Amino acid sequence: MEYKDYYAILGVPRDASPEEIKRAYKKLARKYHPDINKEPGAEEKFKEINEAYAVLSDPEKRKIYDQYGTAKAPPPPPPGGWRWETAEGVGVEDFSDFFKSLFGFGGFEDLFGSRTARRVPRRGEDYHAEIEIPIEVAYRGGKRVIDLGGERIEIAIPPGIRSGQKLRIAGKGGPGQPPGDLYLTVRVAPSPTFRLEGTDVYTTLEVPAPVAVVGGRMRVPTLDGPVEVTIPPRTQTGKKLRLRGKGWPKPGGGRGDQYVEVRVVIPEHPSPEEERLYKELARLLKERGVVA
Repeated sequence: MEYKDYYAILGVPRDASPEEIKRAYKKLARKYHPDINKEPGAEEKFKEINEAYAVLSDPEKRKIYDQYGTAKAPPPPPPGGWRWETAEGVGVEDFSDFFKSLFGFGGFEDLFGSRTARRVPRRGEDYHAEIEIPIEVAYRGGKRVIDLGGERIEIAIPPGIRSGQKLRIAGKGGPGQPPGDLYLTVRVAPSPTFRLEGTDVYTTLEVPAPVAVVGGRMRVPTLDGPVEVTIPPRTQTGKKLRLRGKGWPKPGGGRGDQYVEVRVVIPEHPSPEEERLYKELARLLKERGVVA
């Protein structure tokens, strides 16, 4: 069997503490996880790191590895002990004193509880990663497909999920009995249209100057699709229009509100008729003494 230096794989000294081993493993596992690192050989390196940690994080396996250079101990002695031959004939040796001096226990019966070796199942390590979703998907919920080391997995996004919340994918963590789980931390991607504050949603609406002066109706985007809103006469930049119940789902039921922030704009390239009308408006303002 090929010898593998598990300490070198994790980059820790042979006298490293369990905490040092765990920190080194988590750092390397994040670096070489197949969902994050797409470089050639990253997946094999990831498997090697998990193999090293499975041995060095288990005190009993680590003792055996330190002695024999492998996580597999020698086979348990047969009834009556090991048989060995010399020039004088056949003898019997039970090696109890040897194991006491080496490991501090009487032999494989002490280690495993009987002469038949038993392995206690060890649960796999939980993995952690991040997933970014658009605000519309976070609001409505839906399905997303992720690539987990070559395996395509469909995950369900519950409606109204927020940044920082976690999704648990059972059995998709580290190998073990049972396997560990995968936890995906959700990050809602920034949106050019919507801003989320608590359970309220904010959006900006550019209102042409004439509409801001005399009022009118305009379409505004919401997470449920565009709706029409009334722009009151003499609306100024910064005014907020409230759309009740058009915000984010609340944990106990119901929804927040949406606030439409008005920004009054003038045309960058007015038509000749628009320019004529603006000049006429400027003349009227001058007659009233509003402008010099």
